[in-house]
Amino acid sequence: MNRIALVTGASRGIGRACALELAKAGYKVALAARQTDKLEEVAAEIRAAGPENGSAEAYVVALDLASQESIKAGFAKVAAEFGRIEVLVNNAGMTKDNLALRMKADDWNLVLQTNLTGAFFCIQQVISPMMKERWGRIINIASVVGQSGNAGQANYVASKAGLLGLTKSLAQELASRNITVNAVAPGFIETDMTKVLKDEQKARITQAIPMGRIGRAEEVAAAVRFLASDEASYITGNVIDVNGGMYMR
Repeated sequence: MNRIALVTGASRGIGRACALELAKAGYKVALAARQTDKLEEVAAEIRAAGPENGSAEAYVVALDLASQESIKAGFAKVAAEFGRIEVLVNNAGMTKDNLALRMKADDWNLVLQTNLTGAFFCIQQVISPMMKERWGRIINIASVVGQSGNAGQANYVASKAGLLGLTKSLAQELASRNITVNAVAPGFIETDMTKVLKDEQKARITQAIPMGRIGRAEEVAAAVRFLASDEASYITGNVIDVNGGMYMR
């Protein structure tokens, strides 16, 4: 397989797991994040696995989702030096939690700019090439709280709920060109974002999960790998919930 996938926020957590899983499936992977030192470690891991374990090709690019200029420059660099992006995984995100009454405007704006607007600008960079090729996969990493809501996270929840709406709208726009647009909504996953939770918080969350455990990043990556594949060619505008049964629609 010579297809190229770009994963944002690929330096750790779910993004890292997605990059490794797509490489294992044979995709050449472009790794994007603000800081490139951790990306280089992921790229080295992909290359060390060797072609006998999928693709051994990885490319690192600095990308700041809060800056449209950075997004344009980063995607242009990938296209020029690594190849045309056929699979986009919008994974990068951030939190700035607080109760709505106390939330600062800067914290609201930064989370929306990074998680939603930045994802949209990334999508804009790949739409035209995908339409010309009449093939593409756009996969947005949302969140269970974008479906259920969560107190103290109004900005983050709004950004992820917006990402779900964006997914469905773009799926309708691009379906005729054989471009699928889907979302994966993880529940509580063992990442740096959830490591900061106190033990009693984790215990309370686990009690609300029918499967009785917090998920693994690799379980989210498996859903992403499927949506990126030819086997998922007739699935678009959908949301795959990877949440252990925590939220059921």
